[in-house]
Amino acid sequence: MSQSEYVSKAMGAVLNCDQAQAVEIANQALAEGVDPVFLLNEGFSVGIREMGELFGHGEVFLPQLILAAETMKAATAVLDQAIQESGQTSAKGTMVMATVEGDVHDIGKGIVISLLNTQGIKVIDLGRDVPTDKIIQAALDNNADIIGTSALLTTTIMAQKKLEDELCRRNLRSRFKTMVGGAPCTQRWANKIGADAYAEDAAEAVTKALELLGHK
Repeated sequence: MSQSEYVSKAMGAVLNCDQAQAVEIANQALAEGVDPVFLLNEGFSVGIREMGELFGHGEVFLPQLILAAETMKAATAVLDQAIQESGQTSAKGTMVMATVEGDVHDIGKGIVISLLNTQGIKVIDLGRDVPTDKIIQAALDNNADIIGTSALLTTTIMAQKKLEDELCRRNLRSRFKTMVGGAPCTQRWANKIGADAYAEDAAEAVTKALELLGHK
């Protein structure tokens, strides 16, 4: 099978949410000497981005997006191992992500993290209901480039402002780029609190993160 055929099948596996097929394609491609980075970037990653766009347009629903993300993760696990063994790993940057304090929603953040990982961004997932102090400390400990926070409730969105204020108070604001997301968030909200970027969905989160890191 040619590289272009593998790329097409990889995209299709993600769009069809076929985890078994995705793993089979990844293993078969590696056995035939296909570059794992190429297959990940040009095949599986394109497929998951397309699924993210379909979700954003309302053409697919959350359960399908979650299944596609799981399919992507399964294929990525196979390819990542090969990439590690070949020494091709080259992280584009490090991002700390958390659902803010008082908020226990986690599905959307998990999808975003899966997509970011496929683009060579190392993500430190702090989980949900994470206090501001813990977010900042994790960013310092991991020498993060970006701090991303998710707030899914109107009652917890103020924690994103608290993070911006606390970074300024500690004279750390210039050290990190910040990104916000979640149902009640908007670009206007990001502008108001001083965040560097706002992402409406998982696909846009990847685009914005790459822009913040200088990989447009």
